[in-house]
Amino acid sequence: MIRTCAATDATPIAEIYNHYVRETVVTFEETPVSVDEMARRIEDIGARFPWLVWEDGGAVVGYAYASAWKSRSAYRFSVESTIYLTASYQGGGIGTKLYGALLAELKTRGFHTAVGGIAFPNPASIALHEKLGFTKIAQFAEVGRKFDRWVDVGYWQAVF
Repeated sequence: MIRTCAATDATPIAEIYNHYVRETVVTFEETPVSVDEMARRIEDIGARFPWLVWEDGGAVVGYAYASAWKSRSAYRFSVESTIYLTASYQGGGIGTKLYGALLAELKTRGFHTAVGGIAFPNPASIALHEKLGFTKIAQFAEVGRKFDRWVDVGYWQAVF
């Protein structure tokens, strides 16, 4: 079930996200995020942009949201989109449905384009973005450093 994120979802969202912080390079955050900090992010970002969760049996197992692409006013119709799933739910089609719902909501709200940043390697995220109509627009070499190695980042864009 897809629904709008609530402040009470901060605990499971922090748990999902912190797995990626601790174990992967898909986020460049290096310190796990507290539940209070995640609740603040949900409130701040959710005030302007959609933030959705996938709930299975009463448990949040994934989330997707959009945030500002850049702060200048001319960018106000562009967003950066993000999705994270509990590892055991990857590859079952939930990501496609959840991310698709986020993109549909963005269109409904009048946004014009979404940009997804993908740290390499991440073939599953590339496949998801391209399945949903994103096109690769850029790749930056060694722009992030995590786990004592340089990481490249690519950007994919969908125009509505």
